[in-house]
Amino acid sequence: MTTVTLVRHSGYLTVRSVRALLRQPAFAAITLVQPVIWLLLFGQLFRSVVHIPGFSSASGSYLEFITPGVIVMTALFSSAWAGTVYIEDMDRGVMDRLLASPVRRGAMIVGTIAYQALTTVVQTLVVFGIAYASGARFPGGLAGIGVTLLAACLVSVVIASFSNAIALLVRQQEALIGISQFIVLPLQFLSSAVMDTRVSPAWVRHVARYNPVDWAVVASRQALSADTAWGAVLPRLGFLTLLAVVLAWLATRAFRTYQRSA
Repeated sequence: MTTVTLVRHSGYLTVRSVRALLRQPAFAAITLVQPVIWLLLFGQLFRSVVHIPGFSSASGSYLEFITPGVIVMTALFSSAWAGTVYIEDMDRGVMDRLLASPVRRGAMIVGTIAYQALTTVVQTLVVFGIAYASGARFPGGLAGIGVTLLAACLVSVVIASFSNAIALLVRQQEALIGISQFIVLPLQFLSSAVMDTRVSPAWVRHVARYNPVDWAVVASRQALSADTAWGAVLPRLGFLTLLAVVLAWLATRAFRTYQRSA
């Protein structure tokens, strides 16, 4: 019964977030502007980098190389703002009413990250459509697209959980934005999202090995390639899943800190 209640409450809160988005369709469109710029501008501007000695040739053109990176970066930046919803709820008194109600604390986290995951799925499919229309082709087919969707959603859950936890701790939008940018930008550039780490300095390659963004990008890129190395895909998806579970649990625990200091 407890699990059923958790699922039901999570569903209600997910629908609440989706309805809020539907009332502001312009916001959904704006979130797609940046990935389109990355994909089309970077895809053309840096298309010659595939000829650099050491650069991965298995990914085909640079457009095909960067597409998984753009998808993961889109999930990364979109979910980094997840905590702003909590801060708005705090400012309007909604958060205190929710915490005083029978709603499960876990459902409040699950509802938020489920909404972020749904948003990521839509964004990912749009980016794939634009990349395909621009000439990119992915031999990995539907299986590769499925892995990319999963990897992007897991990154979204990881970062959204982190953002929610920070929001509950700092309670200020300015502080949340500053902390999120401080974390998100290094995660983006210390990965193979836009550049093959084999042509990067050795310390970047070392850091990328422990970077969840790089785990998602590498897993997606491998799954979309003609000769998928599943030995590289599955462990990275496993690490991302474990990290997502841990951070979602920590975000749920952050409600206690918020209530004690409220």
